[in-house]
Amino acid sequence: MKPLLILPICLLTLAACREEAAPEPNIVRGMKSHLVTASPNVEMRRFPAVLEPSEITALSFEAAGSLEAVNLSVGQRVAAGETLATLDKTTLELQVASAEAGVDQARSNARNADDTLARQRALLESGTVTRAAVEQAEVQADAAAAQLVQAEKSLETARENLGKAELTAPYDGIISTVEATSFATVGAGSPIATMYPDDSFEVSFSVNFDTVGQLVVGTPARVRLADRPDTTLSAVVSEIGARADAVSSFPIVLSLTETHPVIRAGMAVEAAIILPAPRADGFAIPLSAVIRDGRVEGDGDGIMSVYVFDPDTSRVARRDVTVGGIRENMIVVLDGLNEGDRIASAGVSFLKDGQEVRLLDAGE
Repeated sequence: MKPLLILPICLLTLAACREEAAPEPNIVRGMKSHLVTASPNVEMRRFPAVLEPSEITALSFEAAGSLEAVNLSVGQRVAAGETLATLDKTTLELQVASAEAGVDQARSNARNADDTLARQRALLESGTVTRAAVEQAEVQADAAAAQLVQAEKSLETARENLGKAELTAPYDGIISTVEATSFATVGAGSPIATMYPDDSFEVSFSVNFDTVGQLVVGTPARVRLADRPDTTLSAVVSEIGARADAVSSFPIVLSLTETHPVIRAGMAVEAAIILPAPRADGFAIPLSAVIRDGRVEGDGDGIMSVYVFDPDTSRVARRDVTVGGIRENMIVVLDGLNEGDRIASAGVSFLKDGQEVRLLDAGE
């Protein structure tokens, strides 16, 4: 009989243990939250681009001649007035000397012609020569005077050319290209080098028809350096193309309004422009706040769910919201939320409707 009593006793013991087991503790989960605020009626559009100088100046001599050694390199910084290249002055000095001799000769000829004219006029009064001889002397004196003026102009030009034997930088800038080689013979106007100012840059890119219609000259923008993402510079729209350079692609130019020591022409950048948002209503919330089992209806507005925090009970309640799209990696909620609501912004898959939570600080 003893074995038959064992089973009832064990069952009673298990039931007693089950009744005496302590209830599970109420776990309060920490929750990161997002405060719902009014969504701005603008959006940031970003465009890849390349930093370019706002202007490139071609440098050349105004006089022909032979170059001396050219000590320029691409990327070299130069100051305004700095000598960049020099012509051999030997030939130019000879031209000045020749022009000076020409002036002396023309001055002597003019003086002799004036003396001859004076004698012919005196002889005409005494009746020794004819009026035709005097007129011939006048013509020769006028020709000699004109030759003197021409010789003086030639001397002035030769001296100016000698003074232009040095090619100087017109402003502070950076050498972009070097076109000439040392000791080469160059003509007047032949390109020697190009340079651009070190404090004036621009970026250009293309936008579609809808975007170009929202821009005006003077629209503010920001330019971020791809190689230095922490460096951003202010800019403004300076040019808007009225004609597409490709199908529905219109050129836009931004001019930087500030500079930085690290920027160089040719650097990759990201241009950002603030434009009116497609929809002015709604609230922007993080993508992580959406409960993943929500539904989207077609291509229009969709119904999704979020957890809304109740400060009176410290609990979250699931609420359906109407969304109208994505803006700047944020979901735009058109209906279902009010300004000032606080929603769960992370870990929503671990929450449930009515669960008690504790708001986490920003650093937690």
